[in-house]
Amino acid sequence: MQTVRHSEQTLKTALISKNPALASQYEKLDAGQRRLMNEAFRPDSDLFGPITLHSQSDWINSHPEAPQDFEEFFSDPYRKTPSPEKCSIYIQCIGSLGNTRSISEEYVRWLKGYCEAFFYGLRVKLLEPVPISATRCSFRINDSTQNLQIHAGQILKFLKKRKPEDAFCVVGITMIDLYPRDSWNFVFGQASLTDGVGIFSFARYGSDFYSSHYEGKVKKLQKKSSSDYSVFDNYYIPEVTSVLLLRSCKTLTHEIGHIFGLRHCQWLACLMQGSNHLEEADRRPLNLCPICLRKLQSAVGFSIQERYKALVRWIDDESTDTPGVTPKHSREDNVNLPKPVEAFKEWKEWITKCLAILQK
Repeated sequence: MQTVRHSEQTLKTALISKNPALASQYEKLDAGQRRLMNEAFRPDSDLFGPITLHSQSDWINSHPEAPQDFEEFFSDPYRKTPSPEKCSIYIQCIGSLGNTRSISEEYVRWLKGYCEAFFYGLRVKLLEPVPISATRCSFRINDSTQNLQIHAGQILKFLKKRKPEDAFCVVGITMIDLYPRDSWNFVFGQASLTDGVGIFSFARYGSDFYSSHYEGKVKKLQKKSSSDYSVFDNYYIPEVTSVLLLRSCKTLTHEIGHIFGLRHCQWLACLMQGSNHLEEADRRPLNLCPICLRKLQSAVGFSIQERYKALVRWIDDESTDTPGVTPKHSREDNVNLPKPVEAFKEWKEWITKCLAILQK
């Protein structure tokens, strides 16, 4: 295992900047916010630790990138920022997210609520769900997994056409696996920062996706023509669990972060780290490191304290002690599904520590 550890001075420069105007901007933050962000360069901080790499296949080892500090983010001429006219994040559900309509609707509402807390101060709106056929995208069976896949790039074109006037961005979410081009095996998601659109699949976050018993396998693709989408009718959807919800929230906020101009983080353990595989994605925390948090705050303008309170409210609201798992393969629409937040327990405890520092 390898640890990516930066010096205190390097992290201080990455967060505060040597630019006098940006350093002055930092000093104008209230004492609580500065106290929390200064945890970035405290070697013994139990809130923000170094990045750990477990293998050569991890993102930083296999995708060398120049790190982006706050000054580089702030000065990026191509970065898009929400404006009063374009300040809404839209979520477009493509296909079903749950094995009943009511579960699918609940799931997307949970994701909407989480995004509203995470990007505190912006509006998050839902577009009317559409079936795969509405996108007119290409599809195939993956040779390795025998699983249906849809073409990510063509979905992006579909989303661009549907982008509302007040949209900062439109993100498509689906439980169908994605591929970006014929030569690629798969992709978790794809985005166009220029157009402010993205598509993300949660298919591989199901607990049994990589199992030989996965019920989404298609032995033979029998489509009469490229416009026959009947193969997606009653297609297998993984059961909704707390882990699936956590992974979905993590992916959605990471990818929307890219649309704001945040590049992959190489400073501290952070939601914005890149990931090559599910194990690495699971190691990523739900939180932004102070450097990425300052980037997002400068783009959106939220109070860090109020944002954290909103995240705690999302975890607490409508949650019960009942294990939140859908009855397997249920097609009944009267399933009462409490929000499954068991996997968010550590995240809530972490936020509580941050609030204690902010309110000291």
